[in-house]
Amino acid sequence: MIHLFPDKRPWFRPKSHGYGTGLPIAWQGWVLMALHVALIAGIAVLLRDRPVTMAIAVLLAGLAPMPIYRARTEGGWRWR
Repeated sequence: MIHLFPDKRPWFRPKSHGYGTGLPIAWQGWVLMALHVALIAGIAVLLRDRPVTMAIAVLLAGLAPMPIYRARTEGGWRWR
């Protein structure tokens, strides 16, 4: 089986308060976050004339990489 991310080191620190991912601690995290922001911005620009479609697409694009963020957060996601 081919692993997409063979290195198991964390890419993100956990948030100090609340639930979720904090800032990146590895270059892979910064790249993922930059691509994520670029994807959302690109969708917003391309679909600016269709607000309902844009809202749905931005929501889906915003949620799509969350499993990667969660898997690569040091200590996982939990309430802090």
